[in-house]
Amino acid sequence: MSRLERIRQLLTEHLRPQRLEVEDESHLHAGHAGARDGRGHFRVEVVSAVFQGKPSLARHRAVYAALGDMMQTDIHALSVHARAPGEP
Repeated sequence: MSRLERIRQLLTEHLRPQRLEVEDESHLHAGHAGARDGRGHFRVEVVSAVFQGKPSLARHRAVYAALGDMMQTDIHALSVHARAPGEP
């Protein structure tokens, strides 16, 4: 399973999103010092009822928690746009 597929799987299992987009942006960071260790750069957009009434920091923490060890082993940088249903 690719890193991208694993990210999608973990976020789906933990956050039960209504909408989920995950993009591997590692190619945009080729040669970047942080990319030399093989970890990737990803962008995540997720809409989940789990985020209802939670501030941005709590939403980001929920995403990081769902990804668990991948944050240390596979992901160098993660751009997160997390919102509850009905939010812009």
